[in-house]
Amino acid sequence: MVIKTFQIKICGITRAHDALWAAGAGADAVGLNFYSRSPRYIWPEDARQLIQLLAPEVVKVGVFVNAEAEEICQIFDTLGLDWIQLHGDEPPGLLPNLGDRPVIRAFRLGPEGLEPVLEYLERCRYAGRMPEVVLFDAYSAGQYGGTGETAPWDACREYAAMQGVPPLILAGGLSPANVVDAIRTVRPMAVDTASGVEVSPGRKDPSLVAAFIRAARETFQHVKEQRD
Repeated sequence: MVIKTFQIKICGITRAHDALWAAGAGADAVGLNFYSRSPRYIWPEDARQLIQLLAPEVVKVGVFVNAEAEEICQIFDTLGLDWIQLHGDEPPGLLPNLGDRPVIRAFRLGPEGLEPVLEYLERCRYAGRMPEVVLFDAYSAGQYGGTGETAPWDACREYAAMQGVPPLILAGGLSPANVVDAIRTVRPMAVDTASGVEVSPGRKDPSLVAAFIRAARETFQHVKEQRD
């Protein structure tokens, strides 16, 4: 399976025109949330119609929380998604049941820092299936992302500098106001925002989306030039 990479993801898309705005402004990826208790939930049939409007090069990520492997694979295959994002309490043993479908494993970083993440990844190695990428979000008790809280950048930066671990997508409270500092500080592979570009959960603000994408794109380019 071809794995499509991306740097800028707008997550929690619920409306077709929001998806088109994001893609038109230069987003590499859109996130579609299939967790029914989320205010950003989208019905699979609505997601299918939305996906049909997007260019093939726009990466489509399905976000799942504690769903069964059969349901995840069925939605992934039916809609023609590019990535599975596991954003709940899924055990490492679930990943082998997803076959070769690319997986982003999200972690909500809490007071324990990186230790639970590294332990989880070690268990994935033992199970024979690593996630291709990890995503760090802020921890909020009883909530699975989209809180607007900022992830602990120091721990994120420490992880991003490690060798032999999956690359990092940084999420958690990112907005046009802080994404430049976030990229410069953490040096992630990609950034992801939902609440930071919204007027209300699931309803994106075109000006905020465009500002976020522009700031992130310019900063990624600047970081690349410094590295080269």
